[in-house]
Amino acid sequence: MNKLMLGAAAVALTLAVSPAFAADDSGVKLGLGGYFKGYVNYSSQDDAKRVDFLRDTEVHFGGETTLDNGLTVGAHIEATADGADNFDVDESYVYFAGSWGRVNAGKEDGAAYLLQVAAPSADDNIDGIRQFINPTSFTGADYAADASRVGDKVTYLSPVFSGFQAGASYTPDISGATSGGNRSNTGDEAATEAAVRYEGMVGSVGLIAGAGYTTTTQDADQWNAGVDLDIGAFGLGAVYRDTNAGNVNSVLLDDNKTWALGADYTTGPFKLGASYLNSDTDALTGVTDRYAAGVVYSYGPGMTFRGSVNYTEADNAPAGSDDDATTVTVGTQVNF
Repeated sequence: MNKLMLGAAAVALTLAVSPAFAADDSGVKLGLGGYFKGYVNYSSQDDAKRVDFLRDTEVHFGGETTLDNGLTVGAHIEATADGADNFDVDESYVYFAGSWGRVNAGKEDGAAYLLQVAAPSADDNIDGIRQFINPTSFTGADYAADASRVGDKVTYLSPVFSGFQAGASYTPDISGATSGGNRSNTGDEAATEAAVRYEGMVGSVGLIAGAGYTTTTQDADQWNAGVDLDIGAFGLGAVYRDTNAGNVNSVLLDDNKTWALGADYTTGPFKLGASYLNSDTDALTGVTDRYAAGVVYSYGPGMTFRGSVNYTEADNAPAGSDDDATTVTVGTQVNF
């Protein structure tokens, strides 16, 4: 698979340097974008009650150009922009695309995450595939297949054929990468991943299904599978992620099994949603159960009001204690 990845990158780079220029030779012009996610949160955790303001803000720079030979060349940069983040760069990569597919090169999520299926949610910032807003003091609970997300990598994504798409990634060094809130900085550890996804109609039912797998040179592996059904205004989905730590020094520090169920109903600008997540980790947090229900209201293009109620229960097996929290979160997301 490594040879396949390097070969795909070589094809893209060869096309990129061929003498076929666009009318404007000034290169790729970057535009400005991003988002602001801000919430007021009330929580009652282990009899302690408090009100917090929670936010997640990013600024994105991106742009692309298409050359005369049909090759599209683009760049994308994301920086965290909340006060304590010091405008740190989160993602930075270039990409090459054409009728043969797309190659990403740089600091970006891998194929296992990019093609991963998400279940319906109450508010995907809180109980979605990746948890951007955590209203409790418990370790973040999500199911993102992002074991190699921090490391620089090369990723190939195929064109979509009859609803099917495949992808593969190679990360030479995932030192400092993050997976499920766990960190490691153990030196040279490579990761290879592959994924497949299908989007289409089966009769009158919309179907999204997919699976992905990541393995590292320290014998760790992670795989995921998911399905999402759209039946008229109703959505129903389920996802599963399994992490095997392998070598104790691996970036994937703890064996973990996480699964989630979600359902939603859309009517006009409103979406009502509910979800359940169970995360079973061999160390640190033990077993976490989270129940969520909420509503999202679109009040303009790229603008939503969001509100949800969550109950989270954590069985901290190593510490021999049980914790629980009830949270009410109200906020807005504005894309720009």
